Amino acid sequence: MGHTAFVSVFEVVADPSRRAILDALGSGERAVGELVAGLRLSQPAVSKHLRVLREAGLVDVRSEAQRRLYRVCPRELRGIDEWLAPYRQMWSESLDDLERHLDTPGSEKS
Repeated sequence: MGHTAFVSVFEVVADPSRRAILDALGSGERAVGELVAGLRLSQPAVSKHLRVLREAGLVDVRSEAQRRLYRVCPRELRGIDEWLAPYRQMWSESLDDLERHLDTPGSEKS
């Protein structure tokens, strides 16, 4: 298995341009030209990022006449979501602690 076949999803989404592409594809399929216009990236840059995203299993492509349409494949993002779950829990607990503190009589400063 080559390095490109084992690039982690974390490495792929670490790039802000690739995250922007995923965000743009979050609302539906897009052709490369639409992504180029919306993201202000060059066509070669968008194509390169789409190839990386496709190899990581984060986007899928289908042909429609002369166009290639890209869309998000969320199943590969599940690993990131699972990794973030304990941190989300900690964040929620911290907010709950803050809320309890603010609701405690005498916690406001005069």
